[in-house]
Amino acid sequence: MLLDIRRLSKSFGSLKAADGVDLAVARGEAVGIIGPNGAGKTTLFNLIDGDLAADAGAICLNGVDITRAKAHERCKAGIGRAYQIPHPFENLTVLENLLVAAVHGRSALVRDSVDFCAGILEDTGLLPRANTPAGALTLLERKRLEMARALATGPELLLLDEIAGGLTESECHELVGTIKGIRASGTTIVWIEHIVHALLAVVDRLVVLNFGRKIAEGNPTTVMASAEVREIYTGIAA
Repeated sequence: MLLDIRRLSKSFGSLKAADGVDLAVARGEAVGIIGPNGAGKTTLFNLIDGDLAADAGAICLNGVDITRAKAHERCKAGIGRAYQIPHPFENLTVLENLLVAAVHGRSALVRDSVDFCAGILEDTGLLPRANTPAGALTLLERKRLEMARALATGPELLLLDEIAGGLTESECHELVGTIKGIRASGTTIVWIEHIVHALLAVVDRLVVLNFGRKIAEGNPTTVMASAEVREIYTGIAA
């Protein structure tokens, strides 16, 4: 397994945001995570990338225990994350944004990173905007830049946190095409998303969280047909 999470737990007072979560992700796999608001999805990502410290449990990447590693150490170890709301350096160009990520995430020199970053811009559809200030981008382009910045750190594991949120149907379709391309390049993906049809177009496996616990996992079509999952989303028992 590239990522192996065991009995991961995190509480905020009496609220259990992660309650003994187990998750294993193989190299090259794409895994989707769904669940209602407050299910613990983003908390799980915060625990994986080091934004939060776990109360209990273990996180291993490439067989190495990173449970107590700091966020920047996890980034250098191979974890990249794209957030729901992009926050690029708006006064820097698109290419400069990637160079910042490459220098700090990969400990690379700027002169050694230009071609690498240009390749990522091509893969994410942003090469024509390389010299455009990030503040002038459309929402779809900002979402692409958010993914591109994560990729510029050279991750083996890419965490996508509701990256399709706020996009139109056609923009979402375009973004899914880009994510498919990223996956085809060999990058392992774990993707949280409320737009389930976007997930179903990409992922091999679907995980459902509710109240901090994993309540379903498996083939996406089978999981979505589950009476328990339908009840969680509709509030109506089967």
